[in-house]
Amino acid sequence: MGKSRTKRFKRPQFSPTGGCQAEAAANGTADDDDDGPAAELLEKLQHPSAEVRECACAGLARLVQQRPALPGLARRDAVRRLGPLLLDPSLAVRETAAGALRNLSACGGFEVCDDMVTKDIMTPLVVLLRECSAGLDSNEMSPEKKDQNRNCIENIANEAVNVLWNICECNSRAVSIFNKEGCLESLLKYLHRFPSNVDLAISVAYCLQTVTEDNPELLKSFSATALHVLESALLCPVSSMEYILLKTLIAGTIWNLKDIIPSKSQAESINAILKILSEVLEVDAAETVVQMKEAETQRVKSAAETEEALENANGGNFVEDDEMEETPPRRKARRKTFISDLLPSTDKELREATALLTAQQTALEVIVNMCCSEEPSDDEWEELSSSDESDTFMENSFSECSGQLLSPLCLSHEIHSALTNCLIPKKVFEKTAFPNHVAVDVCSRNPTWKHLIRKMNTIQCRALVCLQSLVSLLDVDHLGGASALQTLAQHLSQLLFSQPDFAKHVDFLEAISSALRALLQTMASRNIPQCMTPEQLMTLCKAGVQSNNVGVRVNVVSILGITGSVLAKEGGTLETLKTIGCFLLDVATKDASLVVAGEALDALFDVFADGEEAEKASVQIKLLSALKELQPVFRMKIKKEGRGRYSPDQLCVLDNVKMNLRRFVAYQETVEKRLTS
Repeated sequence: MGKSRTKRFKRPQFSPTGGCQAEAAANGTADDDDDGPAAELLEKLQHPSAEVRECACAGLARLVQQRPALPGLARRDAVRRLGPLLLDPSLAVRETAAGALRNLSACGGFEVCDDMVTKDIMTPLVVLLRECSAGLDSNEMSPEKKDQNRNCIENIANEAVNVLWNICECNSRAVSIFNKEGCLESLLKYLHRFPSNVDLAISVAYCLQTVTEDNPELLKSFSATALHVLESALLCPVSSMEYILLKTLIAGTIWNLKDIIPSKSQAESINAILKILSEVLEVDAAETVVQMKEAETQRVKSAAETEEALENANGGNFVEDDEMEETPPRRKARRKTFISDLLPSTDKELREATALLTAQQTALEVIVNMCCSEEPSDDEWEELSSSDESDTFMENSFSECSGQLLSPLCLSHEIHSALTNCLIPKKVFEKTAFPNHVAVDVCSRNPTWKHLIRKMNTIQCRALVCLQSLVSLLDVDHLGGASALQTLAQHLSQLLFSQPDFAKHVDFLEAISSALRALLQTMASRNIPQCMTPEQLMTLCKAGVQSNNVGVRVNVVSILGITGSVLAKEGGTLETLKTIGCFLLDVATKDASLVVAGEALDALFDVFADGEEAEKASVQIKLLSALKELQPVFRMKIKKEGRGRYSPDQLCVLDNVKMNLRRFVAYQETVEKRLTS
């Protein structure tokens, strides 16, 4: 415990454009009766008319976004009924069936995806991917017909790839089938079409980033030709924000493939990846959002003016009934022009803004994963954390080690150099600020743009987690020196305490407390004066320990231990140390999580391991008697609850805390005896 570990991000769980609408899921209702919409739509999937089957698939694609509908669809075996339609004679039915399965896999989560694999959705899905791949090579039709057919096949492939991505994200068996069936070949063929179909390329890039993560079996399938396809996409010119997103996803995929890149090319590849990520973070997202919204407004206005001019040329807004009969069938004047009628289905400005924000979030996640790549494995944790039953106890052992069970994490020279050369710390720092109020205001006034506010907040949280990784891993000099760390500490404190209701925003609180923990730990290890006042510290900790999030609770008690260990070496801190000690004892005794309780004990060891003020405080709060009372309870909880609720590495850490508690009690006995004699 006591060690601030960097956090690794998995890929986004579901495809962003095929995901479940949170509001629809929360408010949607579904009729589970036999004559409800689900039963009717599923029945129509068997209709002889392709048009009816297509409409039924489209209806199911909407229905599955209502969470209450999912159990009923599962009972009626929707997956087994939709699966065969992936290979329907009608291309339109294939596309809508794939769209329904895409939404089902996105809205249903792990449980539904597991069920889809169990019900063998992968068999028709793999066949569909192969047929789409073969269809794109077909030369047996006229050029005009060929273009129409290609567009349709690419649309089907896009939906199918999203289904594949969602399922592989949730189910390891699906990934094994992906490997075994050679799906990589089809995906690379789709990716090769990035110059003409960036949407399909992005879907493929998302899927590749997912299936290449921790998948050594698949890495063997990457030939020089396959790597060349990725390289071509990575180096493609940027003509839109969507291409920025594509390049970012490909950069993440290439990072996953680092083990098969020749050692002589490692440094070059890492630099290329971080150069892309640096360029992504360089873009001012708030400014882009505002510009895109203004562009959309201007486009809609221009379209409305064109519509009005056409109406005026046709004799005005009002058309008498007898005149209406003479109006050409292709166009009739309307009394009112609706904005929604003028917007194309693509909403290109919103797509552009969304693509940039997604790219920046992805870039930050990839950087975090790069920083985490060299963490010890579970086996190394067990080796490093193995209990030493020796009774030897150095009084200063806690203050020297700060409770760390691991040596400091380190980066390879290539990653370290690339991070600093590309100014990644500076750009990450800039992204930790709250979203620009102008951009937030613009989005809040437009319902279709509101979801971008959440994405901007997510980027801030990802940047804070990324900052934690960088602070934990880079040398102080590469972070700007002691003064820069103090400025950063002030910045994080300002971010935290500028929000009076910070405790309500769990993701933000977890991210910023992680960053603060890492920063204060680094500052303490370099004897750099810290900037949080005792009042601020206790405000944070009192709010944090009330959180339902274990990570938040672990972070705040660790922060308290770090700060307390610094104060213990200073004079005039007796009352503050007593407050800290009582608070940590309360957490260690009452918190439902053994991980949090263990962290609180570890913090107590740090605070009261050394220093005259700490020794006086420990006696006055009766620390020894409290720990003696807690010791058998803590030991019993580990024995009773540990094996079922906690991971092997957590248990190793808890075993060390148990051992150190015994030693610390012995040390406190000598302290109390000396001070009271």
